[in-house]
Amino acid sequence: MRGKPAPKRNIEGDAKYNDQNIAKFINYVMERGKKSAAEKIVYGAFEILKDKTKQDPRHIFNKAIRKVSPLVEVRGKRVGGANYQVPFQVRGERRYFLACNWIIDAAQSRKGRSTAEKMAAEILDASNGEGNAAKKREAVHKMAEANKAFAHFSRSRSK
Repeated sequence: MRGKPAPKRNIEGDAKYNDQNIAKFINYVMERGKKSAAEKIVYGAFEILKDKTKQDPRHIFNKAIRKVSPLVEVRGKRVGGANYQVPFQVRGERRYFLACNWIIDAAQSRKGRSTAEKMAAEILDASNGEGNAAKKREAVHKMAEANKAFAHFSRSRSK
């Protein structure tokens, strides 16, 4: 690896809830540097969740993230001319990133309605363990389970 790794930046809480995870989620939703548009989408989705469920949207959001976060994933590893899908445990930061990305992708793939409505519907579904984001997690876990036989390749000797 050339040079040194990029420093880990501290992210401040979001404007409305002062929550670091929501601020990160807004940054993941953001496209082309348009943060105010991303905030409108996320806060709009939270308002819809608040109206539908009569609960704090942060609790629903955190529950959705917990239900969608993967515990294991597979990575390709080349061993002696063959590629194996080797299951690895997922670190905390990557778990959050994957969960957010899956929720965003699933919301964007929904048809009709505004982006905030689609986001709210997907977060609500994910908090109940349903929806495309939850299906994605199950697919990743099934893939890891199917390739459990190659788990010993994850603990290979250093070069």
